[in-house]
Amino acid sequence: MKKSVGEITKSSRGFQVVALGGGTGLSALLRGLKLYVVRRTDQCPTAERPIADLAAIVTVTDDGGSSGRLRRENRVLPPGDIRNCMVALSKDEALLGRLFQYRFQAGRGLRGHNFGNLFLAALTHVTGDFAEAVRVSSKVLAIRGRIFPSTVSNVHLVATLANGKRIKGETNISRSTAPIRRLELAPRRVRPLSAAVEAIQQADLILMGPGSLYTSVIPNLLIPEIAESIARSKAPRVYIANLMTQPGETTRYALSEHIRAIQDHVQKRVIDSVVANVRAVSPEVAERYRAQGAEPVGIDAESVAKLKVELVTDDLLEEHGVIRHNSERLAGLLVEKFLLHPKRR
Repeated sequence: MKKSVGEITKSSRGFQVVALGGGTGLSALLRGLKLYVVRRTDQCPTAERPIADLAAIVTVTDDGGSSGRLRRENRVLPPGDIRNCMVALSKDEALLGRLFQYRFQAGRGLRGHNFGNLFLAALTHVTGDFAEAVRVSSKVLAIRGRIFPSTVSNVHLVATLANGKRIKGETNISRSTAPIRRLELAPRRVRPLSAAVEAIQQADLILMGPGSLYTSVIPNLLIPEIAESIARSKAPRVYIANLMTQPGETTRYALSEHIRAIQDHVQKRVIDSVVANVRAVSPEVAERYRAQGAEPVGIDAESVAKLKVELVTDDLLEEHGVIRHNSERLAGLLVEKFLLHPKRR
């Protein structure tokens, strides 16, 4: 049974929240949730800061850009998505965050690399362990939470397209214009990080997304132990829907098709609720995205209901030339709906 607001103020434990994903979507979510994490100076969780532990489980299949180069040339796991999450959770995003996000614009071998990526790669070689490098780097940034790679194995994504063609690699998959029929990991069986599985097992709330459906959200769920732990959990399991479809990956996908794609890959029930935006995109911004093959994700409420998934909607949109989730409004909704006033399952 979940705690009420009154019980939270007396609790020495607080809530444990796990967020799974990758890309810019996960970091945007974490940026909002960290505002609800208990500060070290606080004695106990309160209704204003009810989260005692926030854990991010990040996909490690990226093979493009700076991350891809480091992966190929230095034999380390791709650090980019994890770096973004560390910056999002950092105590001082404006200072150390800017340093970790700094991208070299010149220099043979340096151009295009992020300082944070190089820092993680160097620490991996110093410590001999990528997960330990993430832990040490997180201390440098004084982050409000924990970050885990979903696995420390060298894994790649392989997609089978609707036309029967198979393509390998996250970058190639994201560029494909043909619909994706099936996604798998190569190798298929990989061991998860044990700390990531433990975080899921202890969670009071499990969040998936937002982020690219096939290259950020589903990859974590292709690891059997992670999917099994989510399926067995009694905590609310919430999928945060993308604001826009992604050209190629989810062209013309409605909300229910995103949910169905996740369930089809996992083969077990891992979603209880879906959170979606209802604010309309401004015409000029929508037109620009439409020219690139993207459009707002349609909310087909009846089809979602047939999947026995609760639909939660709100104004979650933020426009500043590009479309993003409003981190603070999204986090506030999740805390209010699923932690402070949860619907009993």
